[in-house]
Amino acid sequence: MGVVADAAINAGGQVLGVITHALEAKEVAHRGLTELLVVESMHERKAAMADASDCFIMLPGGFGTLDEFFEAVTWTQLGIHAKPCGILDVNQYFEPLRVFLDHAVDQRLIRVEHRALIVDETDPEALLDRLAAWRPEHLDKWLDRSRHPRAQR
Repeated sequence: MGVVADAAINAGGQVLGVITHALEAKEVAHRGLTELLVVESMHERKAAMADASDCFIMLPGGFGTLDEFFEAVTWTQLGIHAKPCGILDVNQYFEPLRVFLDHAVDQRLIRVEHRALIVDETDPEALLDRLAAWRPEHLDKWLDRSRHPRAQR
């Protein structure tokens, strides 16, 4: 995150950082940001980042990255917000994840329409273009009950 923040600042951009008091106390806060918001919990952190964001782009990372991204996707799915979510697949890092998501669609655990909520690209400019053009699809329901007969009871 620090490398991305530094690059954005060096390019003349503004960067808002959101960190918990606990992480700040461990001295992992980036002090060169345009603005640093310190909050109590990870839940507050994710909510603050979602409120301040126009879209969400996942770069290679670990559990925290996956957690934050898929929460943003879920919020789009549920209609909590209508913001695009994209994966920048650097050096095919996310290729196994992309295959897994398509597998989940094949297994009917993720609807095709919900898989389409995630825009994935290997080229940064192509990803930005697709995210800029993205429009939320209105789904009357997020669970297709016709595919799940027991849920109709």
